[in-house]
Amino acid sequence: MSNKFVIVSDSTTDLPVELANEIELVVIPLSVHIGDKTYVNYLDEREIKTKDFYDQVMNGALPTTSQVNPTDYEDTLKPILDAGNDVLILSFSSALSGTYNSGRIAVETLKAEYPDRKIEIIDTKSASLGEGLLVYLAGLERKQGKTFEEVHQFVLDTYMHIGHWFTVNDINHLRRGGRISAMSSVVANLLNIKPVMHANEEGKLVARSKAVGRKKAIRSLVDRVKETALDVEQTVFIGHGDDLESAEMLKTELEKVLNIKKLVIHYIGPVIGAHTGQGVLAVFFLAKHR
Repeated sequence: MSNKFVIVSDSTTDLPVELANEIELVVIPLSVHIGDKTYVNYLDEREIKTKDFYDQVMNGALPTTSQVNPTDYEDTLKPILDAGNDVLILSFSSALSGTYNSGRIAVETLKAEYPDRKIEIIDTKSASLGEGLLVYLAGLERKQGKTFEEVHQFVLDTYMHIGHWFTVNDINHLRRGGRISAMSSVVANLLNIKPVMHANEEGKLVARSKAVGRKKAIRSLVDRVKETALDVEQTVFIGHGDDLESAEMLKTELEKVLNIKKLVIHYIGPVIGAHTGQGVLAVFFLAKHR
């Protein structure tokens, strides 16, 4: 690996494996549990195909997830450090998982063991392909020859400008995760209301508006992007929970309002999908603010 430092993140980036490989990303996977089976969420889907995961959810499965622990971090980072590389870790939002805290504990331990190495961890306050977009952009900076300090500063300058906007089809998964009340979910289901949500400055998922029906929810996503997007050439990631048709509809509308350099449509993976359900639809881009 070049530049003598490595970017490490976790599988909640939901990046296509080709993009992860392009930036030489080292990925620590989380796990998803369905019934009595545990699947490690590798980006290459070697243990569970994302399509199969959503099929199980549609058939009534109620998946749960588990975070990365400090030992997982140490086992991944020690060979990198032993090879003479510094490490920059970009972590899943601390507001949504204990993964960041596990990484922080591991970093403190490893700094004592490797006093000559640079080891830093940043809480991205991001999730899914929002985290993935930040990691990908940081990886491109590294590929262009930027130093550890320059890429570290790039992330600090950028992470509050990663727009996360999404809607869900089945609000019951948000209710199970405590993101919405039981009464609200009953009313929403009866009236076909789709919440439009985002990740705020603390990295929490918060509802911002409501739309009646899927098409109006997609229109609301486009409106939010138009309102908040930076006036720059955009790399846009669209994530979906096994609903490519809606993702393509969203792409068509975004192309009308953004100057797009690169647009990627990809699955939202099992760890995030366990909390958002089948039919989640999300867009991630560079924004004026969260």
